[in-house]
Amino acid sequence: MKRAYISVINDLATDQRVRRVARLLTELGFEVTCIGRRLKKSPDLKNTSFKLRRYRMLFSGGPLFYAFFNLRLFITLLFAKKPALLISNDLDTLPANFFASRIRRVPLIYDSHELFTQVPELIHRKAVQSVWKLIERILVPKLRHAVTVNYSIATIYRRLYGTRFRVVRNVPEKIEYRSREGGAADRQIIIYQGALNVGRGIELMIDAMQYLENVLFVVVGTGDIEDDLKQRVAQLNLDDRIEFRGRMMPEELRPLTLSADLGISLEEDLGLNYRYSLPNKIFDYIQSRVPVLCSALPEMRRIVDTYGVGISSKEKDPEKLAGRIRYMLKERSGGAWREALDKAALELCWENESTSYLELLNDCGVLS
Repeated sequence: MKRAYISVINDLATDQRVRRVARLLTELGFEVTCIGRRLKKSPDLKNTSFKLRRYRMLFSGGPLFYAFFNLRLFITLLFAKKPALLISNDLDTLPANFFASRIRRVPLIYDSHELFTQVPELIHRKAVQSVWKLIERILVPKLRHAVTVNYSIATIYRRLYGTRFRVVRNVPEKIEYRSREGGAADRQIIIYQGALNVGRGIELMIDAMQYLENVLFVVVGTGDIEDDLKQRVAQLNLDDRIEFRGRMMPEELRPLTLSADLGISLEEDLGLNYRYSLPNKIFDYIQSRVPVLCSALPEMRRIVDTYGVGISSKEKDPEKLAGRIRYMLKERSGGAWREALDKAALELCWENESTSYLELLNDCGVLS
């Protein structure tokens, strides 16, 4: 049996891209092992079609964490049982994968989920950023098989390093959708799902909630600014209009997304990584037939405007943004975007997108 090892630095609980690739490989007859880390609050993962290995790390962040994680990963991959394929997710797992693949003469796929060296957490930490840029500059030009989440990022990597990146967008599996029935809910629901980090536009949305009535804003996820966001909600006396649900497993989140009337993705233009981001939550909203309000950043705007599934906006004034939301919720009640969402959901699904990943696997020579 052919064996594939997929590594990522998170705890694998909510990383749907990794889990979709793992399931695809399993369906192709691979024995798949996903390698990540275990945090204090990491949930147990059950009923998976692949094996799991999650490291408990002595350090939770910083240079020593990344160094020891890659060392441990390298040792694991170096002595893993007869690998046929290694898959490295993002730059922080690439060193271990790269050297293990060279030593063991195994094909390596590098899956870059973002412009790693341009994330907001690194932009103002030049010394740390320079280290990651050096690693990227050394390793990426040597890669034969690489993939990323949109054409803007693929183009940037091609210009920087001459390396071809295939594009496989971060789209969900098709779901069996049924229109909601029954009377109107007491309040319409706006949902945000994803990391609670700087630059996600959540503060702006909280401020806009001051001008919206009979609306509930549900925030799903955790992150660095979670406590600050909760404090902001308390200061504005919006506890009755905004709920924080924490991190939810995908199977728990889906019914909530299906119940929403509007999904937001209001990322700010904080460097190249955000400017060219294409968050998976946009595709999750579409698959759940929820209209999207997103930033007017290139990749997000292209999807929302091309498919006509919502509105892209540059609005930064909370009161004016509330007016735009009020309009969208009213239109949603009247059935706006229904046909566009149905059409987009049929196209933007993993069942279609996975063909590009199959072509990548074929290029690696692991399907023969």
